[in-house]
Amino acid sequence: MRLLSSAKFRRPSLKHIVFGGVGGTLGVLSLLCGAAIYLVETLTRPKKLPPFADYTFTPYELDLPAETVEFPPRKGDHKVSGWFIPHPGATTTLLVCPGYRSSKTDMLGISHLLWKAGHNILAFEYYGHGMQVGTPITLGYREMDDFMGAVDYAQQRAPGTHLGVVGYSMGAVIALMCSARVPEVEAIVADSAFATHTSVVDYNVRRALHMPSAPFAWLADYLLGWRAGYHFRQVEPLRDIALIAPRPILLIHGGRDTVVDPHDAPLLYAAAQEPKELWIVPEADHCGAYFADRPLYVKKLVDFFETHLKQQSARPHLIEVDSPAHVEAVEREALEAATAFLADQEEEGGTARAAS
Repeated sequence: MRLLSSAKFRRPSLKHIVFGGVGGTLGVLSLLCGAAIYLVETLTRPKKLPPFADYTFTPYELDLPAETVEFPPRKGDHKVSGWFIPHPGATTTLLVCPGYRSSKTDMLGISHLLWKAGHNILAFEYYGHGMQVGTPITLGYREMDDFMGAVDYAQQRAPGTHLGVVGYSMGAVIALMCSARVPEVEAIVADSAFATHTSVVDYNVRRALHMPSAPFAWLADYLLGWRAGYHFRQVEPLRDIALIAPRPILLIHGGRDTVVDPHDAPLLYAAAQEPKELWIVPEADHCGAYFADRPLYVKKLVDFFETHLKQQSARPHLIEVDSPAHVEAVEREALEAATAFLADQEEEGGTARAAS
């Protein structure tokens, strides 16, 4: 006790305080920079194929009359790989689009079932995400040119047929954004689409680190612009989805999605204009609605395209979307609708908490 009582504690000097504060600030900035760099590297790094990646199913195992095809993107000097599966007498052609780091092989099951329903099928994979690897990728920005190339190729191979799209995850996001600008697409099924690039990044950061992404998201956005040539705001189907009307949209989402926030689907639905439909499968994970109830899922898609593609004698009249003023007005209405939806949800939540 005497030693403790006689000990002298020095008060920290201003110099120590300043240097300690600077050191702490630099430490925090280093952590933020490291997290931002890791995020950007994770999003864009080239895919690597695991061993025996080509030991998988092909159309041969399903006795499908598929052709292995390659076609150019709307912009770029690479080739997009796909399978074109013609159906005798078909009046419709469906593009089947996989998601982030997924291949056309993942689409083989649903492609087979939709082909049996009487559609031509063009199942393809986004360059760098499937079996063609070794190049940096993005989360739905550069890949839009691949989708546009698929539209061009489908029109060349099956001219005059009604064109529809089935997209999953990132593929669904790209389908929504591109269809808003491509009048040839007449009906869209979007399974597990995210509303904005920011929302899907934030959702995964919260799940992995149990903290919001805001402290380093702005820095990651800057680095993404430098590294990949785009920013978060350039991949936002929430802004574009209203421009698809009067063409029909079917939004599908799993209530237990661990990759894309399940709340994104109602946001997209609120921003879209009629005709539109939202199907939430409460027990399904990401892109899992098919596996929750295979017969019901297939019936849902077959009925949707039967009504909105096969029974259409002419393409729907489309609103001119080339005017920047029109696009801006529609985007503003979509964001206002989504904002109003969030406000209603918050009010309902507050009422429920007060009642409890």
